[in-house]
Amino acid sequence: MSHPSLKVLLVEDNPGDVGLLRIALSEATSVRFELTPVGLLENALALLATKPFDIALLDLSLPDAAGLETIHRVATEAPTVPIVVLTGLDDERIGLQAVKSGAQDYLVKGQIETHLLVRTIRYAIERKRHQQEREKLIVDLQEALARIKTLSGLLPICACCKKIRDDKGYWNQVEGYIMRYSDARFSHSFCPDCVEKLKAEYLPEPSAEGAATP
Repeated sequence: MSHPSLKVLLVEDNPGDVGLLRIALSEATSVRFELTPVGLLENALALLATKPFDIALLDLSLPDAAGLETIHRVATEAPTVPIVVLTGLDDERIGLQAVKSGAQDYLVKGQIETHLLVRTIRYAIERKRHQQEREKLIVDLQEALARIKTLSGLLPICACCKKIRDDKGYWNQVEGYIMRYSDARFSHSFCPDCVEKLKAEYLPEPSAEGAATP
């Protein structure tokens, strides 16, 4: 029975740690791992630019890079690849800082066994996938709002009452339609022409008795 295969980039310069991780991955029964180890960040970035990887296991202390800047460089060069940080310090703060800097999770060297390693890799891949889906949804919503808020094209307006028909066939007051599809807001007043019309309609004409006697 064949198992799914995951391509793992291991960025680690310590041969002993590389060997231990290779053994741990080889003992996995539910998934097959294709491990590519490199000892320099420069080499890792070159591989990420030319080959697809499902995940990167990243040491924070390399000959050509160290600390959280290592995560930033990998995340910048390969933004779609999830990162699990390998640290030799049993310090939760290091792991939390790594996650805030772009990693999906962290593991402490010397405490890694097969089940934990496989579970961490799978969870990191899932977290990255959900993160990308959320980011895409946010972009799609922003684009949709931008389209909605931009009024353009032919608007069907009633020649009599001046209402606008929306895309569902309902007729709306001009103010309501524009407020729904744009950022515009209104304050109501009367133009001079309408003031005169209202005076003529609602103010009574002077009576003959009240008129001045010549």
